[in-house]
Amino acid sequence: MKIFLICPVRMVGETERKKIENYVASLEKSGHRVHWPERDTNQNDGIGLRICRDNRAAIKEADEIHIWWNEKSQGSLFDFGMAFAQEKKIILANPNDVLSTTQKSFNNVLLSLHGKNKAV
Repeated sequence: MKIFLICPVRMVGETERKKIENYVASLEKSGHRVHWPERDTNQNDGIGLRICRDNRAAIKEADEIHIWWNEKSQGSLFDFGMAFAQEKKIILANPNDVLSTTQKSFNNVLLSLHGKNKAV
């Protein structure tokens, strides 16, 4: 299966990066082909438009979208919107790290898609 992993790339801490790397490795060990933007999308783009286009193409080609959610990542939010608009199956990769909120939020949307919406 082709999986596109939405995850933070810029300003991601080393601990979180290692967790993401381990997640990717486990998917690939299971036989999946994973597009990990940090590794597989050329990040050398002063504007960011080519990165958005490259990720859009990779999302379109993916069978499934996995999201390692960090609500501070603007790129992840943008890619999530593209995946949602393309009606892709979305899997939350780190549900235990995503906190529900009492008001509407993308955290709650992702938890709901994952079947774990705990919003009050």
